[in-house]
Amino acid sequence: MSKLLDVKDLTVRFALPKPSLLAAQPYLEAVRGVSFSLERGRALGIVGESGSGKTTTAMAAIRLVDAAAGRVVFQGDDLLQLDEEAMRQRRRDVQLIFQDPYSSLNPRARVADIVREPMDLMEIGDMASRMTRVQELFELVGLRPDQLNLFPHQFSGGQRQRISIARALTTNPKLLVCDEPVSALDVAIQAQILNLLARLKAELGLSYLFISHDLGVVRHLCDDVAVMYLGKIVEQGPREALFDDPKHPYTQALLSAAPSLARRKSKGYVRPLKLSGDPPSPLNPPKGCAFADRCPMAQAICRDSQPELRPLGTRQSQVACHLAEA
Repeated sequence: MSKLLDVKDLTVRFALPKPSLLAAQPYLEAVRGVSFSLERGRALGIVGESGSGKTTTAMAAIRLVDAAAGRVVFQGDDLLQLDEEAMRQRRRDVQLIFQDPYSSLNPRARVADIVREPMDLMEIGDMASRMTRVQELFELVGLRPDQLNLFPHQFSGGQRQRISIARALTTNPKLLVCDEPVSALDVAIQAQILNLLARLKAELGLSYLFISHDLGVVRHLCDDVAVMYLGKIVEQGPREALFDDPKHPYTQALLSAAPSLARRKSKGYVRPLKLSGDPPSPLNPPKGCAFADRCPMAQAICRDSQPELRPLGTRQSQVACHLAEA
């Protein structure tokens, strides 16, 4: 398989108010040198607690948030270096599915117009071909043709998310960024949307960058997983390796705390870690491992030296932990 997306040393920082007129400009580093790659036809899940930087990472990768440094190579082009018109053309290949199906659709527009809008903006085809495409996508995502002229408020939450998926597919994208696409839905509806996304991935050859805090959802849909903590990736690798034999203590704690995974009999779920305290402030990250103060296995080296993301033996996984062993 070939790489579709290759992110290197991505950094995102936000300017904060100056404490005084002559003081240096303070910054909050939300994403701190993140690197990952996504192969064609695969789904990469980025997981972590709220505030870990997972959504900011994804938004910066597709230039919806400004990056301070790094490279984002998509099909040979560094997206961070493209001018506005070139990036506008690239957006045909990269589309976004939002978290909230209630606020992401224009309540005053009919759903046929909502789904057609990306083709209108990018001037793809004529009006007749656009409407034909809308009808095809409605059928593809499981909606009926007689619903085309309805308004968003006439649909359930799951149906609205199907409309959002249809809208994202109008430009025949190669990459879909899914920002917690099922977190606002009931559990039964979540399963339907996840199955739809899995089917579309297989049928259309799509690649997903999937943001979620729900490990059960990620395990169901994603091929590879990256775990983030305080703006950095602490572990990443194929789904099976990460879920069955996690190496970073934070990953182990996440898995042991996931109710939907508690019944599974594998190495990852029989090492419950009791975490105390809160993550350190991103305004003043520690010089060593950001997880050290909450980790029951931390040693002096963990507080003095920041671990680098490294492979373990012959495993495909990588982990940023001084104490991790293959």
